[in-house]
Amino acid sequence: MQFPALSDLRKKARKRIPHFAFEYLDSGTGRELQVHRNRAALDDVLFIPNILKGTIDPDWTTSIMGQTFDVPFGIAPLGMSGVMWPGAERILAKAAARHNLPYCLSTVATKIPEDVGPHAQGNGWFQLYCPKDEEIRRDMLRRVKASGFTKLILTVDVPDDSRRERQRRANLSLPPKITARTIWEIMTHPRWAIGTLFEGPPRLRLAESYLDKAKSRSSLAHAGHLIRGAPDWDILNWLRDEWKGDLIVKGVSNPENVAPLKAAGVDGIWVSNHTGRQFEAGPATITQLPHIRSEAGSKMPIIFDSGVIGGLDIMRALALGADFVMMGRAWHYAVAAFADKGVDHLVHILKDDMRLNMAQIGAANLSDLPNCVIKPS
Repeated sequence: MQFPALSDLRKKARKRIPHFAFEYLDSGTGRELQVHRNRAALDDVLFIPNILKGTIDPDWTTSIMGQTFDVPFGIAPLGMSGVMWPGAERILAKAAARHNLPYCLSTVATKIPEDVGPHAQGNGWFQLYCPKDEEIRRDMLRRVKASGFTKLILTVDVPDDSRRERQRRANLSLPPKITARTIWEIMTHPRWAIGTLFEGPPRLRLAESYLDKAKSRSSLAHAGHLIRGAPDWDILNWLRDEWKGDLIVKGVSNPENVAPLKAAGVDGIWVSNHTGRQFEAGPATITQLPHIRSEAGSKMPIIFDSGVIGGLDIMRALALGADFVMMGRAWHYAVAAFADKGVDHLVHILKDDMRLNMAQIGAANLSDLPNCVIKPS
């Protein structure tokens, strides 16, 4: 009753973690116009209630690319998760197995795949910021596969850094710079501090394991910058040849990119604008989703994220063409608020929100949602 919505978990998280950690999690880029545009566009997606449908008890079982999950939503990748809460990657991977939903580990997580993958029990996906060095790429894919991750997600909407002014004002760096302000923030959040003491300082351990092979060094760049390349179509083709499993491209917002992605042999398209963290002047993802679905056809799996804060938003995305919906910030608010119990509580919030809203519009199953939505003009 005290935390009935994601917004309540966000408020709790803000109290439990240092300011620099919250600003990293919560911020967009620029004036955050893209963040607000995502939210406004989702709110504009409306449903027509249908009456006299009796008891609604929907089955949310969803199959996508050879895996079957209990719900149509999962945990999107978020870099430096361990900054938000000590051991967050392991907590989320265990929750994914417990609730039978997918968890996507980031290349720039604070834990290595070997430490996280087994906890997901087959529900682990891996998000790749593609290294420029082919030897590093190949070894990273080998480690990911050996750790039990079943799908590879190439992120393509981060060709370079974004300014993320709120993070700069918070003086966020990795590893954190030891200043009087940083020490004060850590000391005034003792649970976070004690947990971090046991887990070790947050570092990009996967990227750091390749620093001796990196060709360029910079005292201003963290390990993720040192090994990262800028993906292009040749890299995508290389990955398609090298990765013997499902390959998903994340960060698609232009329908014109769909045909060449299909021609390249990708197995899924992830519609996303990085939740407004990279570029401020793009369209809201939910407005692009129907156009991308039209270009992709009915058989291409489509995943959606960016701005999703509840079960109703999940319904909106599914109604407009998504097969699956992912959330990143939401799960980290939950972890920062109450650790593993927070994740369980968020699953409850999302499922209850979906169930009650589906009852309101008379949708007995997920397949009914497209018939209830008012298509955006």
